[in-house]
Amino acid sequence: MKLTELNTVRNLLNEFEAAPDKRYGQNFLISEKVVTNIAEGCGANENDGILEIGPGIGVLTQKLCERYKKVVSVEIDNKMAAILGKTMADHDNFTLISNDILKTDLDSLLKEHFDGMRVTVCANLPYYITSPIIMFLLESEVPFDNVTVMVQKEVADRLTAKPGSADYGAITPAVNYYADVQRLFTVPAGCFYPAPKVDSAVVRFKLRKLTEYEPIDKALMFEVIKYAFLQRRKTLSNALSADKRLKKEDVEEAIKICGLDPLVRGETLSTADFRRLSDALYAKL
Repeated sequence: MKLTELNTVRNLLNEFEAAPDKRYGQNFLISEKVVTNIAEGCGANENDGILEIGPGIGVLTQKLCERYKKVVSVEIDNKMAAILGKTMADHDNFTLISNDILKTDLDSLLKEHFDGMRVTVCANLPYYITSPIIMFLLESEVPFDNVTVMVQKEVADRLTAKPGSADYGAITPAVNYYADVQRLFTVPAGCFYPAPKVDSAVVRFKLRKLTEYEPIDKALMFEVIKYAFLQRRKTLSNALSADKRLKKEDVEEAIKICGLDPLVRGETLSTADFRRLSDALYAKL
């Protein structure tokens, strides 16, 4: 059963009285080349385990099972779970977990299903919940080797943006704290059924084993990042002064200690800059 053929997809959905559900951001890949490139480019080795999120009808899942030792897929939609019972029936290295990934205990999942294997995440993420899933995976601090996901192109632009660029936002330094992010390739909207209104891109996160950006107080650093971008057109000293924990004179002194321009804006700071700034502020709390 070739799941990248549009007629096959439609017939399969009709058989199970299912349809792409907008609530779950379901857009199924119908490009054999793209599916193969994602499976081959996720950074895993043949003896590794794969955690997939939102397998849908199983088009990427099949490719992953053909290449890697074990695949565990987490699917929230019961109708898709029923379809997977048919499309994945011939793959004995496949396990389906019917659950919301954001409510899944990742530590327990890895211990139960992967038994000490090296594990990579590989998924076509639904647009509506991309950022929460990415941060959930990274903040869990589960020792994934890589996280390779397909996201909306504009999200990929933000994830890989450089400080000072228009696409650089709060998520960029936050994600960079946990991982080195690389854009692999762009996927045109026409590679999906139904076709979304925008193009997508595949990005890979290489998780840092020991982060070089470790601050004295991690929560404070992420708070500083948050406030720096809440009003990004303001100077950093004014933006951070909106945080009731921080006094403006302390913020100004910390900026000076870090050797930054007094009129600097948060959108020009790298992750390393935010670490240095949060450490300087920590001394003043």
